[in-house]
Amino acid sequence: MRIRDELKEFAIREKALEMIVKNGFDGLSMQKLAKAACVSPATIYIYYENREDLVHKLFSEAQKNFSTFALKNFSPESTLESGLWMQWKNRMRFIKENMCLFVKNAIKRGELTKMEPELFWSIAYGSFYSLFKFHLQEKKMMSESFKITDAKLKQMLKMVLKALKPEKNNR
Repeated sequence: MRIRDELKEFAIREKALEMIVKNGFDGLSMQKLAKAACVSPATIYIYYENREDLVHKLFSEAQKNFSTFALKNFSPESTLESGLWMQWKNRMRFIKENMCLFVKNAIKRGELTKMEPELFWSIAYGSFYSLFKFHLQEKKMMSESFKITDAKLKQMLKMVLKALKPEKNNR
């Protein structure tokens, strides 16, 4: 059994994120990642079962970082007004520092049509939140039980990406 090396694990995560930002998820392969992180492909599998596990763990880490950022200086004992105000300020700062660059890079790579932020948010996140609302209510439009699955999320993601991509990429 090989020993875990925190520096190698960090290099793998950092290079994976760079590759995803630069080339999207389709541009991430374990062979390319191993080369970029200066490790053998076998080393990656010490830390991650497969590509999907790597992406899932990167997403979970990003979610945790966002939550930590959003809740900075927040107290559950806060009044509603001061608690929401603190979260709004934190979320706004996070969006300004991170999402703007994400969107600009997607436009530069030709993955995203340039549009007003309100349109982008409505398409990119409005659909997700609507679907999640049905999940929480456990109802379909016709009153049958509804649960989100990875397959349903991926189907929704494909439709959202199609709506966001420039015309030339929608064919």
